[in-house]
Amino acid sequence: DGLIEAMGEGSLHIDMSTIAPATAIDVSIALAAVGARALDAPVSGGEAGAINAALSIMVGGAAEDVERAMPLFEKMGKTIVHVGDSGAGQVVKACNQVMVAINYAAMSEALVLGAKSGVDPAKILQVLGGGLANSRVMELKGQNVITRKFAPGFRVDLHRKDLNIAMNAAKTTGVPLPVTALVQQFFEALSVAGRGGLDHSSLVTIYEDLAHFQVGESEA
Repeated sequence: DGLIEAMGEGSLHIDMSTIAPATAIDVSIALAAVGARALDAPVSGGEAGAINAALSIMVGGAAEDVERAMPLFEKMGKTIVHVGDSGAGQVVKACNQVMVAINYAAMSEALVLGAKSGVDPAKILQVLGGGLANSRVMELKGQNVITRKFAPGFRVDLHRKDLNIAMNAAKTTGVPLPVTALVQQFFEALSVAGRGGLDHSSLVTIYEDLAHFQVGESEA
């Protein structure tokens, strides 16, 4: 919508949204044609990371452009990594969203299994948090699952969009993602069920639907 034409020699465009890697590359090429530069710099860390200036920022583009943008990145994030050329930031963000989605699925399965078997889900979190099963997903969102706090920090529909990006990138690259494909369908089911505006931790509700049991409640 005119942005590229308005930018000229010496301009630096930093895209911190999550888009397809191929799109990031196309933007970089288009900007280079008018003498401008581009970085794709998606983030991870959620609402809390943004509020606390503690985001992880994965940056694709030329090293000199990353160095130029570093003072801005340092105001927003704690982990800032130049991961490669244009599009690489978006590739790493796709990898991040795959890992987060699968972690949510694993936590959901464990909590539903344990709680329906009669174990206090809070104690499940306590034990799993002290061993190899621990994860940032469980640390930050496990208690929210038990207390049914699904106000969005990161909405289901946004994660659903990101998983579609990951699956398309995998298809282009020739990388099968069978587990991601299954979890993607759970996110599709959440959206179809009218829960697309909830936090992505609400993935547990799909497992609860299948088990006819709600975590945190006694079995009827």
